[in-house]
Amino acid sequence: MSRAVEARPARRRAHELRLGPGPVVRAVIWTLLGLFFLIPLFSMVEFTLRTAKPGVYNLDRWVAVFSGETTRYDRVYQGLGNSLVLAVVTVAIVLLVLLPTIVLVELRFPKLRRLLEAICLLPIMIPAIVMVVGLAPTYAVVTQIFGSGAWTLAFAYGITVLPYAYRAIQSNVAAVDMITLSEAARSLGAGWWTVFWRVLVPNLRRGILAASALSVAVVLGEFTIASLLSRVNLQTSLLLVSQSDPFVAVIFALLALVFAFILLVVVDRLVSVRRRRTAKG
Repeated sequence: MSRAVEARPARRRAHELRLGPGPVVRAVIWTLLGLFFLIPLFSMVEFTLRTAKPGVYNLDRWVAVFSGETTRYDRVYQGLGNSLVLAVVTVAIVLLVLLPTIVLVELRFPKLRRLLEAICLLPIMIPAIVMVVGLAPTYAVVTQIFGSGAWTLAFAYGITVLPYAYRAIQSNVAAVDMITLSEAARSLGAGWWTVFWRVLVPNLRRGILAASALSVAVVLGEFTIASLLSRVNLQTSLLLVSQSDPFVAVIFALLALVFAFILLVVVDRLVSVRRRRTAKG
């Protein structure tokens, strides 16, 4: 009788674990998602391989882009270089400003958590063109102090990526008992800098990597702010090149998408490897 009673909760737990789509439904969902993402990419590749003769394809445009034999694409390379610099500076701003702020609020001022969340999520509700109208007078001062280099857009991009970076870091913060870790380290004589750098940051590595990857992806795809503030980045340069050579513009857009995808996959792999190591330890 007792065995039968014990078997019922076990069967109930097994039934609860089986809740959700079955293998066939999951396979259909993943297939549809794969087609949703891959068909546009394959269409872009097919477009870049076209020639004047219908049905005939070659790699001449790809070879011209990577050979560097022509100066027609110098503006695209300039925009790509500016976007990469912007990505690095934006990630630095996020990690140097947002990360310590989240940690400080979590440890010392938990009542301000809702206010910080509202401030960080606010940019996603404001259209980019409206944000530029407010940033234009500010950038008049920024230009006087720092110059008109494209890297100064990082100040605006730091605001644009706030919602994505905040969510990535905050989700990791919620999964870590930061108060216990910090108090334990402090009881052992560690200073606040040691607590932050050697105790908290390693435990927040997953959120930091995700926030960095999302920030890079957003910066590489941003157009409105750069265009209205008359700065050259990857997207504005692609627009100019597309007016004379749409094929090359699609090539660079495709490369940017692939780069962002690979970056997200690498971050996911790094996080998975660390999670497995932690589970084994």
